[in-house]
This record gives sequence, structure tokens and C-alpha cells, in this order.
Amino acid sequence: MCCLFGILDYGHKLSRKEKTKILSVLSVACEERGTDATGIAYNSGGSLKVYKRPLPAHLLWFKVNEDVNHVMGHARMVTQGSERFNANNHPFAGKAGDTTFALAHNGVLNNDKRLRRQYDLPATKIETDSYIAVQLLEASGELSFSSLASMAEKLEGSFTISVMTDQDDLYLIKGDNPICLYHYEKLNFYIYASTEPILKTALKQLNMKLGKPTKIKLDCGEILKIDAAGNMSRSQFDDSKIFLGYSHWPRYYSRPAIWETVQDSQASYIEDLKSVAAYYGIWPEDIDEMLADGVTPEEIEELLNGA
Repeated sequence: MCCLFGILDYGHKLSRKEKTKILSVLSVACEERGTDATGIAYNSGGSLKVYKRPLPAHLLWFKVNEDVNHVMGHARMVTQGSERFNANNHPFAGKAGDTTFALAHNGVLNNDKRLRRQYDLPATKIETDSYIAVQLLEASGELSFSSLASMAEKLEGSFTISVMTDQDDLYLIKGDNPICLYHYEKLNFYIYASTEPILKTALKQLNMKLGKPTKIKLDCGEILKIDAAGNMSRSQFDDSKIFLGYSHWPRYYSRPAIWETVQDSQASYIEDLKSVAAYYGIWPEDIDEMLADGVTPEEIEELLNGA
């Protein structure tokens, strides 16, 4: 369970001080979902830069330069690959054709090693499962709706992914993990985080007069692009493999049964999660509290996989 977050000041109406304040408050609010490492990606001085450290957000100092308009961030809770090796932390830098990009991932992937063998991708010292998404995009030779869809369709497990390019384009690839995006149209400004409660907490703490936002809906299997001018466009990918990675459930509870339950009823799925969670000393009331805090049933399943 990690947190994606970011700001897009496409109208260039916010001052450097205001953007720094928003970014600082938002990143700290995201600590609810990860404190092992924090990182951001942004364009400045004509190039894409990544700054990340194995520290919680409140211990970092983010400096937003005058020419920085879009920032993509990640708060990490480690599931694979030690945060002490900073290359394991998000965002990851990559290059697809002529496009330099940064990528951040929320979720757990289960077929990264198999994909690396299947597509003869280069060995890497990066231990994080998420990095396979970068390698797949680099191997495609381009960064586009088509290459992003192809990448997403190869992944098995749980994910929502953000990608920022050296042209200040932001892509949100929505899998089964949550993402909440607000658009302040009068201010020409977007802000997002993995869950709406986190976003609301940050906005309340900011105490800035931003106006009333429009909530932008994203469905599982959808790719949303916001370009440097704030224009939105959408595409889709086949999301049928997302749940195939859940293979670490106890023997008394098989993954195919879970998948059938998900298809049949979300409510029934949650009840089954509670039953399995009890074997780990996690009670139904705990599950209800997590759901109320914005954690999805799929993310709870992810936590149980690693229990």
C-alpha cells in the first residue's frame, strides 16, 4: 500500500511558494499509506528530474523552482526491495524512444521476473517489482496510449500507475488500486492522491481559497492523459489479468474462488476477506475501519498476501 500524488499547475497561476506549500502538505498527508521512502518527478531547466530519498515526507524539503508546473510524487510502503538502496524507490526514470519519463506505481506485481525472461529484458540491480513497467515501456520504443496499454495488459497483480514525460504530460493508468483526481477549473489546476480522504485532509490543512473542484472519474482499465496545457484525453486497456497475481492465499482458500467471488458480489467479497483475515488476527471491525479510510478490498487482499 503506497500513495501516488501530484499537482498540475497548467494555468501557471500559482506562485512558487504556493506550489511548494501544496506539495509539502499533500506529501505529508500521503504518509498514511507509506513512510519508507518519498520521491517526486518534475521538469525544470529543460529536463526531467527525479528526487527521492528513503525517508518519510515530513523529513524531506521539497523546493519547487519557478519553472516547475507539474509534479508527480510517490510515498512508499516497502513490499519488495529495500528502501535503503535508493534506486528501489519511486519514481523511476526511463526513456522510451525520444521521450524521457518517470513512473510511479501503487500495488504489487507478481509476474515481473517472468516478464523479464519472456521478453528478454536486461537484468537490473533494481529489486522492486514495479520497475518491470519501466522496462516494458523502454522496450516498446515509444510512450503513447498504445505502449501504455500494452504494458498494463502484461502486468499481473495489483496496480495503478502514474507516468510523467519530459513534456509535462501526465498519464494515470487506472488498475484496481484507487486514485482520486480533482480539477479546479477556474484556477487551471489539478491535484491528485491515491484516496479521496487523503486529498481532503491535505486540502483542509492547506486552508487555501482554491474554489470548488470537479472530481474526475477514472475506471479500472482506463488511461487518462493530461497534457501540459491541461487538456484531458482517454484510452483503455484490457484489465482482465489484474487479479491473476493473487496466488499466495492460504491453501484452504483458493484464488479462483476469490476471483469468482469478486465477480459475483463486492459485498460478498468483503465478507470473505473478513473470514480469511480472522486467521491472521485481523477482525471484521478492523476491515471496516480500513474500508472507511479509503483502503480498497483489493488492497486489503494485498496486505493479507504479505501477512
